[in-house]
Amino acid sequence: MIHHPILIFLILLAVEIVVLSAAGHPRTQKYFRFLPGVFWIYFLPMLISSAGWVDAKSPLYGLVTTYGLPASLFLLLLGVDLPAIARLGRTAVLMFLIGSAGIMLGTTLSFLIFRPFVGDIFWMGFGALSASWTGGSANMVAVKEALGTPDDVFLPMVVVDTIVPYVWMGLLVSVSTGQAAIDRWLGADRGVIDDIRKRMAGVGAAQKATLTAKNIFVLAAFAFAVSAGVQRVAQVLPAAEGIISSFAWTIILVSTLGLAGSLTPLRRCEALGSTRIGYYLLYSVLTTIGAKASVSHLGASAVLIAAGIVIILVHAAVLLIAARLLKAPMMLAATASQANVGGVASAPVVAEIYQPGLASIGLLMAILGNIIGTYLGIIVGQICRWMI
Repeated sequence: MIHHPILIFLILLAVEIVVLSAAGHPRTQKYFRFLPGVFWIYFLPMLISSAGWVDAKSPLYGLVTTYGLPASLFLLLLGVDLPAIARLGRTAVLMFLIGSAGIMLGTTLSFLIFRPFVGDIFWMGFGALSASWTGGSANMVAVKEALGTPDDVFLPMVVVDTIVPYVWMGLLVSVSTGQAAIDRWLGADRGVIDDIRKRMAGVGAAQKATLTAKNIFVLAAFAFAVSAGVQRVAQVLPAAEGIISSFAWTIILVSTLGLAGSLTPLRRCEALGSTRIGYYLLYSVLTTIGAKASVSHLGASAVLIAAGIVIILVHAAVLLIAARLLKAPMMLAATASQANVGGVASAPVVAEIYQPGLASIGLLMAILGNIIGTYLGIIVGQICRWMI
């Protein structure tokens, strides 16, 4: 068994590089359609650790999470384009937010139903899952750490977060062929789509920044400095056991600081690769979280998949009611749903399938989820905790 922190870090880094390279390579990326790279970045270190090849209790894991997670969140939110999100318009933003409210309602109801089968401690896991399904993977990890979620609770939630969204995406795509009939049933105003198309003129996916060694070093050093500074501030803020910890304050503060920075000239860091570096840091955190877990923690996954389906059903019902009341087209309902549940990787795909040329709507909705997901996940976690 390997115990030295540097050797463990190099092994986990190698796993991250291999998975990301394979997921992005034209010849092998097809194998990641159902189980995405982010799953394997978490799962493979767990297998390595469970096999006894690396120390599952290395102090390295805590250090990477403590400093790397806030740094990654800061960089990811620094590149948010709030003016572009505002161009989505009232109906699109409302549909997304109502979809998020549906996830929050569905999560609390699902926890109430399945709590006798999974146990009280899973309030933390349901909070983390709701963060992912109103935001994304970064929000899920942030809420996991903010709520102090144990690994045996978090790992089954990762499985649910991997399987259910892709099944749901398949259903949304299959429904796209009948969107005209559904729009008639909803009494939808199709002019909303034309209006959004005009608003979105010139708005597209962010261009890929070219990373240099200097950019990586400067931005990473800046992010880690912010992470360390925010943690010093968080230590003097009031904490309450089981409600909010010093690290939860760190997550909230660094997220807010990154979002505030996106409204300043600091947003230019996006052109230097801040978002890509932020994701690389996040994936490094995921490898260490996976290395602490064990395959024995997978036992509750089957029951929790059923719980995830309940969440999705409530979310879908809320969105359909909202679409009927707002006279919103099915395209907006489907895109808002996938932006919540699937995130930035899949929401543009659904939007493009429903309305070619409008993938940017899905992307911007999903980015809005990245902004609010952490806050909503913490709130849902606390609601579930109060239900115990």
